[in-house]
Amino acid sequence: MSGDEQDWLALRPQEPSPSQCCGSGCKPCIYDVYEKELAQWERAKALQDKSLLVGKKEQSNNSELNPDTFTAFSVSSVEQLTEDTYQYKFELPGNSSLRLSLGQHIVLRGVVNGLEVQRAYTPISPGNAEGYFEVLIKCYEAGLMSQYIKTWKRGDVVFWRGPFGGFPYRPNKHGELLMLASGTGLAPMIPILQSITDDEEDETFVTLVGCFPTFDKIYLKPLLQDLARYWNIRIFYVLSQETSLEKLPWSYQENTYTGRLNEDLMKTIIKSCRRKPFVLICGSSAFNEDMSRYLKASEIDENSCFVF
Repeated sequence: MSGDEQDWLALRPQEPSPSQCCGSGCKPCIYDVYEKELAQWERAKALQDKSLLVGKKEQSNNSELNPDTFTAFSVSSVEQLTEDTYQYKFELPGNSSLRLSLGQHIVLRGVVNGLEVQRAYTPISPGNAEGYFEVLIKCYEAGLMSQYIKTWKRGDVVFWRGPFGGFPYRPNKHGELLMLASGTGLAPMIPILQSITDDEEDETFVTLVGCFPTFDKIYLKPLLQDLARYWNIRIFYVLSQETSLEKLPWSYQENTYTGRLNEDLMKTIIKSCRRKPFVLICGSSAFNEDMSRYLKASEIDENSCFVF
């Protein structure tokens, strides 16, 4: 093989490994980016013109979020919420904003033991928050990305790309939103809730059902309590590992259920809705499947549901 041929092979884009795909249906997916870069490389090689590859880049330091390339952001604070869940705040230059649409997620890249891993997370800060954005992340004992995230400290630089997805919300489009969230599935619901409470002309009713193992593992309690004070917001908690409500603060006892969110409880909650609900679902794949099944049993049409 000639030296020139070796040079071209060294410039050839590397096909992503399965761990590099976050599995969230991003457009463009990392595989789309690879196909685009491969076509660019093949064209440059055919023309024997390496200058055609100058525009190719995998990461940026200009602090502007981009769906095609990873951008560096600095960790400004780390707050532990529960034994395994953290709230991370990232710095944006000046008063700049990510300008996210409601419910959009961004993709994090990490390297663990030489293996590149990518995962999707939804910021919980308002999409127009200036100078920062915040992400809620649960770390798993055996998770590859979790091993990387747990090393973060203030001042560390990490790489994100996006945004992707999102819920096409319009004020007063739906009479009521029924939000079904399990654990960190709460994340995409928070910006939507805040958007509604911040808009005096938005009279959408919201019923949020947050599913957690125990009372101690409910995330963002102060924020949720503040949101629940609005006239059009109700928040219920379903605690799968609690057996009694007696030890809970009295302010939580009336709107908390023990056990799991099952078909009967779903029907009870839907009947209590003030208007016909449009349903938002976010949790594990098993949770999402269960909720979809319960909603069908409650005669909620699939066209009246959105799964993050």
